[in-house]
Amino acid sequence: MNSFLTLWRKEFGNYFISPIAYTALSFFLAIMGLIFFFLVNVLAEGTPGTGVMNLVFGSPFYWMTLILIIPLLTMRLFAEEKRTGTIEVLLTAPISDTAIVAAKFAGVFTFYILMWLPTVVFVMVLQQFSAETPPIDPGVLTACYVGVLLSGAFFISLGMVCSILTSNQITAAITCFALMIAVLFSGLAETMTFNSFALSLANMVSPHQHLSEYSRGIIDTRSVIFYMIGTFFFLFTATRLLESRQWK
Repeated sequence: MNSFLTLWRKEFGNYFISPIAYTALSFFLAIMGLIFFFLVNVLAEGTPGTGVMNLVFGSPFYWMTLILIIPLLTMRLFAEEKRTGTIEVLLTAPISDTAIVAAKFAGVFTFYILMWLPTVVFVMVLQQFSAETPPIDPGVLTACYVGVLLSGAFFISLGMVCSILTSNQITAAITCFALMIAVLFSGLAETMTFNSFALSLANMVSPHQHLSEYSRGIIDTRSVIFYMIGTFFFLFTATRLLESRQWK
């Protein structure tokens, strides 16, 4: 446990000395600020809070931010270790491969949560100055953040697998970006096929469909299970790749 906590603190701390992490954080907060501005204007027109959250978390700006931020945060996790040769030191340390993967995931996921914390201020401002009380249903807001954390964990674990497959950070980022695009656009299958099984599969996988439900205050256990199983699968895959040592 001590080894896990030490590695987790190291990974989390690395984001505060990385220019890429600060760039990602600045970009994220800039886009969230624009979305908040959009949110205030829509609420000023008297649009119900539930409808607002559906518009915000279903907007292209949100998804554009996600598919750019996640690859930037995950590309260095293993690729940089392999490029600099420090992966050898890490693998010979008294810590299991499972703990290494878990600690690195915990480090980046903690930073991901930290990125979202300032958005809570947006909600507090709306609660304080909005004529409508509450301007946004707390249940809907909670569901949205649940969706954000679940989808974030899923894509971060996917990014870890991409990083462990190469020693080039750019290659890891591009691979993660491409795979995220493929997953995000899976919901478009309904415009390309009428096969009921294909449509059902696309709806089950599509993050856009999931977050659309969360933004209406609906937490579907099927999507929760999908993200949890998907996250576990990619973390397990990353562990097995690390154990195989075939990339050495």
